[in-house]
Amino acid sequence: MDRPVGPPVDTMPRPLPARVPMAGRTVVLEPLAIAHAPELWRAAQGQGAEASWSYLGYGPFASEDAMARHVAEFAAQHDPMAWAIRPRTTGAVSGWLTLMDMQPRNAAIELGHIWLAPCMQRTQASTEAMFLPLRLAADDLGYRRLVWKCDALNAPSRRAAERLGFIFEGIHRAHLTVKGRRRDTAWYSILADEWPRCRDAILDWLDPANVAPDGRPRRSLADIRNARATSASPVCMLE
Repeated sequence: MDRPVGPPVDTMPRPLPARVPMAGRTVVLEPLAIAHAPELWRAAQGQGAEASWSYLGYGPFASEDAMARHVAEFAAQHDPMAWAIRPRTTGAVSGWLTLMDMQPRNAAIELGHIWLAPCMQRTQASTEAMFLPLRLAADDLGYRRLVWKCDALNAPSRRAAERLGFIFEGIHRAHLTVKGRRRDTAWYSILADEWPRCRDAILDWLDPANVAPDGRPRRSLADIRNARATSASPVCMLE
C-alpha cells in the first residue's frame, strides 16, 4: 500500500549569504567587525540596556574590553554571520543580528542573535533591519524556510516574530541551558509561499507614505497585513 509522502521540491542547494553590507531607507547593516565595538559599548550603556540581554546567551558585558572580545569572536564566524545595525537617524551602531543555522540543502535559514539597544527598540529602523536579511535569504538566495526561535518566555521576541508574519510552530521543552537556566524554545517560520504576502506588507509599512508628520506609522503592520489578507489566504493574519 502506498504511504503518504511530502510534495516534491527544488533540491538545488541554496547559496550561502555573503558578508556584505545591506542598505535600506532607514538603516544600514554592516558586516560586524571589531571596529564596531566602541559604538556598541556606548549603545549598551543606556537606561534599560541591561534587560536587553536577558534572553541571550551572553551579556551584559562587564567592560568595553569584554564586549570587544565577544564582538571579535562573533565577527570571525560564518555561521552565525553577524551584521552591525546602523540607523540612519543617529548614524551610530546600536545593535546586531545574524543569519544562522544555514542549511543550503534544506533551503532553511534562521534570523537570530538579535540584540537591539533600547534606543533602537520599537523603531522603523529596527523593523527594516530585521527585514533586510529575510529579504536577502528569501528573494535573493531562494531559501524556502525562514526560521525564528526564541526563549518561550521572551514575550517581546515572540510579538516581533508574529508581527513580521512568522507562524508559530510549537515549543521545544527544555531545549537549551542558557546562563544556567532551562530554556524552552518557541519556534516560528515563514515558508516560501507565505513570504510574498509578509514581504509586501512590511514594504507597505516601511513606505514613506505610511509615516505621519510626527514620525509614527499611519497604519500598523498588523492592519496592513489584515487588509491584504481579506483577498488572500490568512496565513500571515494577525488579530
